Amino acid sequence: MKIVLSAVIFTPDTIYKDHGIVFDKTIVTIAPNDELRAQYGNACEELGEGSVLMSGLINPHVHLEFSANRSTLTYGEFMPWLSSVITHRDELINNCDATCMQHAAQTMLNKGITAFGAVSSYGFDLEACASTPQKVVYFNELIGSDPLMADALYGDFQERLFASQEVRREGFHPSIAIHSPYSVHRVLIQKALQYAQAHKTRVTAHFMESLSERQWLDDNSGEFQPFFQNFLKQSIAANTAEEFLSYFNDVPTLFTHGVHANDEELLTLSQKGHTVIHCPISNRLLGNGVLDIERLDTQKIRWIVGTDGLSSNYTLDLFEEMKVALFIHPNQPLLPLAKQLWKSVTVDAAKALRLNCGSIAPNYDADILVVRVDYPITDQLPIHLLTQPHQIESIYIQGEKIK
Repeated sequence: MKIVLSAVIFTPDTIYKDHGIVFDKTIVTIAPNDELRAQYGNACEELGEGSVLMSGLINPHVHLEFSANRSTLTYGEFMPWLSSVITHRDELINNCDATCMQHAAQTMLNKGITAFGAVSSYGFDLEACASTPQKVVYFNELIGSDPLMADALYGDFQERLFASQEVRREGFHPSIAIHSPYSVHRVLIQKALQYAQAHKTRVTAHFMESLSERQWLDDNSGEFQPFFQNFLKQSIAANTAEEFLSYFNDVPTLFTHGVHANDEELLTLSQKGHTVIHCPISNRLLGNGVLDIERLDTQKIRWIVGTDGLSSNYTLDLFEEMKVALFIHPNQPLLPLAKQLWKSVTVDAAKALRLNCGSIAPNYDADILVVRVDYPITDQLPIHLLTQPHQIESIYIQGEKIK
């Protein structure tokens, strides 16, 4: 049993001054420091002035297999970026071995990320994700729009899924990713989702990331038209957006991006209990625009923040991602937005990924950060933690001190 006393316990809704936590593998209780001193005496660890106890962060969407990228790809517009990914794919994959991906996972840990959702295209990141101390929702990705290749594509997907199910450690969750409505044939989608529903498997998918995707799915036009014609000899999109979403009616899913989703699609996301993952830096670098979070809030759609991978980001740091989000949504009141951002990487992300963490409350896993700040702590702390310097001194995952 550990008893840690801090200047404040920070949650998105409440700042508990002069409070501490009693925890083992899970959190037992939170209470005022004086009460804990009286009960536990010298067993208490005093963190002192400027100490902030908070939940570990959760990054719901990252591609570790592309972590070798620094300046290889083309940014500014979606299609030039996609073409550069295809051109340099083998180079990037070959340059990121297990050590490279382990380093990316460790970088996230150093930034306070105690759980993440890894979207795996090839299974090359399995070793890194299996050995990292963080909780991992391991999304084996299904991709392929050619019906003639359906059996082979599904067989490869199954092989990777079954390999991930061989990992036997607490906190590792083999799961399923459907790449996107334009890149996966309906037969493959339906087959994978039937498996997901039968086995209660977590599911994620990219959806409405770019204007090119919008135009292609709506009327088989736009910049995707020559791309699919030249690369895959396809003149018609694999699915319409409406068809695609209908496949997920009985499978609550994390849909990444959603920048160009229309009102009807957002209504579907709301009615079916889906979640949108907001990746503001990736959206900016790829020229996809800004997610309208006001529309999501109006529709009561849960949205959470993720970094995406280093193929479309310069960092795997959720503090940085939240700070960018704080500035790109100027019509939102600042303090309420900051609080919502903190929820999006803790309690709301945990709910979306079905993890027992993300909250500083009894019975939740003790995934905890000890952060040190050198400024007075006020009710503006949700903003200051994103805009002022801080130091992560300690990291606990299920009560074990990792850092």
